[in-house]
Amino acid sequence: MVDAQRRPQILEHLNKSLTVTIHATRWIPGTARFVAVGTYPRSTGCLQIYELSEAELRASAERERPDGFKCATLGASPSSSSQLATGSFSGRLQVWDLERGAAGAPLFDAQAHASIVNAADGFGGRAVGYGPPEIATAGRDGAVRVWDVRQADAPVAAFEPADGDSVRDCWAVAIGNSFNDEERCVLAGYDNGDIKLFDLRANKARRRMTRAWRAHDAHAFAVVRWETNVKNGVCGLQFDRPDISMNKFTASCLESQLHVFDARTQHPQHGFAGLTEKLARGTTVWGAAHLPQNRDVLAAHTGGGEVALYRYRYPDQRRVKDQDGCEMGVAGSLEALSHASLSSQPVNSFDWSPDRLGLFVCSAFDQCLRVGIVTKLEKI
Repeated sequence: MVDAQRRPQILEHLNKSLTVTIHATRWIPGTARFVAVGTYPRSTGCLQIYELSEAELRASAERERPDGFKCATLGASPSSSSQLATGSFSGRLQVWDLERGAAGAPLFDAQAHASIVNAADGFGGRAVGYGPPEIATAGRDGAVRVWDVRQADAPVAAFEPADGDSVRDCWAVAIGNSFNDEERCVLAGYDNGDIKLFDLRANKARRRMTRAWRAHDAHAFAVVRWETNVKNGVCGLQFDRPDISMNKFTASCLESQLHVFDARTQHPQHGFAGLTEKLARGTTVWGAAHLPQNRDVLAAHTGGGEVALYRYRYPDQRRVKDQDGCEMGVAGSLEALSHASLSSQPVNSFDWSPDRLGLFVCSAFDQCLRVGIVTKLEKI
């Protein structure tokens, strides 16, 4: 347990009232800037870039686009520039050059889904030796698709409901397990509580057969490595770190549910060990973000306007053997560190700064942007 004097505090530093609804906020690595995307009242897309100063948030660029934006990621951005991938309410995946303030035409533009792109996550652009830059998208049409934006505007992998199956709205997606050029996994979460882990391990075959695959069977390498149902709609998914062998990941859900799965050991029948935390102040958990500088600390943001801080504690033994000699994982525990009420409306987006410990930006449905700081994290 953390004693009172060492307990972190969640403090609001700056806020800015807007006339637009923001759906995603993302820090631009290596800078004191972040990008916010959403919709104007006329349902067009809003892309804003803000610079952090001591006394205020200063807008350095603002662009209006025909389609409202639902989600965004910088995860597949190359190290030489800042390229933001956005998913729109009309189903488009687009990539924008933030060095130009997103002026001009997008660098990449594809009709990714039949309707809303609910979530997007990317990886590979900044690291060397960890696979190609790819973006995973999740749509209202129930599909999960993986895109290499250096190639033509067709997905390199697609995971879609089989003919005759009921279509479930896919709300969340995350890329991880990208610790070398061969391995990569995609997590997907659905409105009925399903979580599926798709294995993209066949990267070599996938790359060699891209053109033929697109022309024939887009499901040829759709391997479901693991699946479960957490009984409530899955609003957010995140690996604690995408660039290492799978360690753990979180699923944030309706009905106050936060799940953490230990992904180091997969049992052939029981899958991954996990734990469930029910937030004391019952509400939807919109997402959970692991602290970049300490992956065992995470912040959950909720429909009640709160941010709640937790620390994951590993068990004494992370794996044991069952009666048949098969290894199975052992879940740890979550320790509540702190919580703060930041808004009277749901906090729908949250992002930690990758450069400054404890600095975060979030948006809420009260049409405010907030920059805050969590203190004493270096003592955790």
